[in-house]
Amino acid sequence: MRPLEGLVVLEFCQFLAGPSAGLKLADLGARVIKIERPIKGEACRQLSIKDLFVDDSSLLFHTINRNKESFAADLKNPEDLILVKKLIAKADIMTHNFRPGVMDKIGLTFEDVLNINPKIIYGTITGYGDKGPWANKPGQDLLLQSLSGLSWLSGRKSQEPVPFGLAVADLMCGNHFVQGILAALLKRAKTGKGVLVEVSLLESVLDVQFEAITSYLNDGGQQPQRGDVKGSAHAFLSAPYGVYPTKEGYLSLAMGDLLFIGNTLGVDLNKYADKHLWFSQRDEIREILAEKLLTQKTDYWIELLQKEGIWCGKVLNYQELDSQPFVEELQLKQTVKNSEGETLVTTRSPIQLDGEILVSPKAAPKVGEDNLAIHEEFIY
Repeated sequence: MRPLEGLVVLEFCQFLAGPSAGLKLADLGARVIKIERPIKGEACRQLSIKDLFVDDSSLLFHTINRNKESFAADLKNPEDLILVKKLIAKADIMTHNFRPGVMDKIGLTFEDVLNINPKIIYGTITGYGDKGPWANKPGQDLLLQSLSGLSWLSGRKSQEPVPFGLAVADLMCGNHFVQGILAALLKRAKTGKGVLVEVSLLESVLDVQFEAITSYLNDGGQQPQRGDVKGSAHAFLSAPYGVYPTKEGYLSLAMGDLLFIGNTLGVDLNKYADKHLWFSQRDEIREILAEKLLTQKTDYWIELLQKEGIWCGKVLNYQELDSQPFVEELQLKQTVKNSEGETLVTTRSPIQLDGEILVSPKAAPKVGEDNLAIHEEFIY
């Protein structure tokens, strides 16, 4: 039995942050029902990555909406709204990421919903909170990365801002949303009352940077200083930390005793015995290491360094990653199937419970695919 089995989640969410949270709740056993507009459905159905689609919806939509049901309803239609309220009356959790004020117009604010279901867990995601001049601005991942300072942490000092290559604000916000909902379930178990859970993309992307921001706040306002040689990997860590080209491929070196690493590689770094130099002279040190590492293939260095317990790794692309034995050994992929028998391969939940790997064969639903079954179970 999965821990959230028996719980019903109504997901009024679109795009990434809210639906990614719903995916995690579904993997933990909750029954997640997407409330979507009729015909077109949730907006993410048409937001594609690499122009890839499965049936009439984007691969991106399928990636974060597997293992859910779909109930099509027009929230502006009084008759549909009555049906939705009947669902709310029997739900455990309700989530949405509409801009502030939208639920007021519909009549489904936290206070409104408490009158329908006094024990509801009501979760909201906003871009910048629900107060102040930013409240109604678009909460989009790249905009949040840019606003929050995150884009000044990657890349080299001589480069312009470098955004992270994933929707990190959305995905971390989804994780925080799940944490809040799980905590709210515990609170409700103690109090018997409904709980309001609120997160924002801004607060999440700042929390991701808690180390860097705390450094700034306690170091006289010093800005992050990225290294300025190829492969610089962290604005706040000293040499040898980074990625280095070799004679064939790339090698990553994590933190470690610089002099010991130099001796293992056959490089004299004794002039940098003072550990303070490992940071202040890190570009110079990394250039010395890079010159040496170019003389042999990555596999040669991996064997040499790992034998001495030095933290290093091979830099893999997705093709190389997919060929690694641990992908099969750890069952890191799963195949899901939609109602028409089409299949796609995706990742699985990273959580295991009592030795059980959390997988599910159900792909994302079509718009309104589950209306009839949900009507018969919850409404009639």
